[in-house]
Amino acid sequence: QVQLVESGGGLVQAGGSLRLSCAASGHAFSSYVRGWFRQAPGKEREFVAAKNWSGGSTRYADSVKGRFTISRDNAKNTVYLQMNSLKPEDTAVYYCAGRPAGETVVTGTWGYDYWGQGTQVTVSS
Repeated sequence: QVQLVESGGGLVQAGGSLRLSCAASGHAFSSYVRGWFRQAPGKEREFVAAKNWSGGSTRYADSVKGRFTISRDNAKNTVYLQMNSLKPEDTAVYYCAGRPAGETVVTGTWGYDYWGQGTQVTVSS
């Protein structure tokens, strides 16, 4: 059974940091594109960051560039999202995702076949 399980969410003050983790099991996720998306109340799910299987291609949403860093440990089938300088507008449920076509990073939700259950990140002002 394929599973993506996020952890690391929580409540933090503006300017603070959080590190999200997403552990994968049940599939060869080391060969997948691994990404992060987020969804705020009343809004569409939006792309945050993604990295291809080799780590040679990485993309970020403009809103998080310079503040967030995605990394992956293929040996552990885990992807991370280090979030620094958090802002209230970063408040959302964060989802990790897996894309079987492991070389090409895409930013649309349509490109990802596997999703975690989400973890809440709340940034207070």
